[in-house]
Amino acid sequence: MDLLSDHLIRARATGAVFARTVAEPPWGLRLGPSIHLSLHTVVRGRGYLWFDRPADAVELVPGDVTLVRGGPIHHIGHEPGAECLEPAEFRARHGRAGPEDSPRATVFLCGAYQFSGDVGSGVLEALPPVTTLSSTIDDPVREVITLLSRELLRTEPAQQIMLDRLLDLLLVLAIRSDLRDSAAAPRWYRASSDPRLGAALQAVHENPAHPWTVPELAAISGLSRAAFARVFREALGQAPMQYLTEWRMTLARDHLRGDDLTLTQVADAVGYGSPFAFAAAFRRHHGDPPGTWRQRERAAAQARLLTTHADS
Repeated sequence: MDLLSDHLIRARATGAVFARTVAEPPWGLRLGPSIHLSLHTVVRGRGYLWFDRPADAVELVPGDVTLVRGGPIHHIGHEPGAECLEPAEFRARHGRAGPEDSPRATVFLCGAYQFSGDVGSGVLEALPPVTTLSSTIDDPVREVITLLSRELLRTEPAQQIMLDRLLDLLLVLAIRSDLRDSAAAPRWYRASSDPRLGAALQAVHENPAHPWTVPELAAISGLSRAAFARVFREALGQAPMQYLTEWRMTLARDHLRGDDLTLTQVADAVGYGSPFAFAAAFRRHHGDPPGTWRQRERAAAQARLLTTHADS
């Protein structure tokens, strides 16, 4: 498994389709900051996407896929600065399919992703605030958009599974394209394609619980210990064992937040021989023992959930 696949799987991204919408002007949709990653594509017509300043709006054209990283509120509408409704009100007004053959109508799809934990945050932080992926006639992006649009025209058994998988494909195509072409791609992504480091990084990610040593990772890479340590530090900005520890701590935080594993099970999963060794390492990194950290994080998550329900 390559590193991008590993990050996406561990991020436990879940997809949901807002709708396939046919809307005649005026129309506008306001999307809040709780969505970690939004996906927008216009099947026919035109739309515009903007944050605070309509003057900086990005045009949405057929065949393109635009990803918006969560955080600020963003809007899409028939023109920059259009009046934008909350999702529930928008669906009530535009939920029924409109006159799709109208020359004024825009047909567009909106999807949303939620990511879990620090691995998911790492994927999102690797993306710019807005990413636009343009397709060509023979591009797989265009084919996926066509399939997604057709699937939303009817109700079929297991439809949500189909929609999730098609959104997954669009997400992977967009993220892969952005990271491949971006000079700001995360170091782990760039290093994963380095023939001197790729195999060692893959081994660490596939089996973080293994008691890795620098000589063992160097042997996987076909380098001497000194050469491997030097190349690794140059590429990733830290020593191999420091990278391993940081990755183990990232996985541990996600286990503590989202799983019902005992501390002994978490320790085993991330490569510590006993819960005492794990607790000592975790406390050095976070200032609190893992049990205390888990209770605080879960209490904060519950408070956020109650606030969200109160506001909805």
